[in-house]
Amino acid sequence: MYVPAHFEETDIAVLHALMRAHPLGTWVTQDRGEPAGELLINHIPFVLDDSAGGFGLLRGHVARANPVWRSLAERPSVVVFQGPQAYITPSWYAAKREHGKVVPTWNYAVVHAHGVPRAIEDRDWLLDLVSKLTDTHESHEAVPWKVTDAPPEYVDAMLRAIVGIEIPITRLEGKWKASQNRPAADREGTVEGLHSRGDDASLTMAALVGRAAGHKAGND
Repeated sequence: MYVPAHFEETDIAVLHALMRAHPLGTWVTQDRGEPAGELLINHIPFVLDDSAGGFGLLRGHVARANPVWRSLAERPSVVVFQGPQAYITPSWYAAKREHGKVVPTWNYAVVHAHGVPRAIEDRDWLLDLVSKLTDTHESHEAVPWKVTDAPPEYVDAMLRAIVGIEIPITRLEGKWKASQNRPAADREGTVEGLHSRGDDASLTMAALVGRAAGHKAGND
């Protein structure tokens, strides 16, 4: 990933926070074709274990019918976690009124987690994974559903229909493109413009631009 220095995010806690807030990862790996296999792309909700190794460990599962798990061949893969994103119009910039030399852009925050995946068929491992996934994402429900709410024989059948994926993370890349390359007046206009839109995505990006501006000011 191309990451100019002013957009680079290296704080592991910040990277992990985005991965947890946006757990549906785009997982890209290769099949066993030679010399270079076809790229395989799957979208999987992952559980992050930050206690495993320096960068953490990702756990997820795919359908047993999905051939991707049979194609793993000790080759590197990457999981893309897409965070907040928003279109930025140059109409918000003070520079537009001053000299007009401005263009549109897109702000976003993203994490790339690299690692070599392995497939896991152990029933207890899978049960622990789906229980953690369920408990995490049901925690905001008024009446949280639990795996144990389903009949045991049904749960066993569902577990037989999936295969686990485990990826020890060997490298994390973070890109926080949040108007850090714009003058202070343009960043202020961007925050105001995003607030004027009022939708959740724009408000989240406004907060990100504000935080990035504060961090940049602190480093100046």
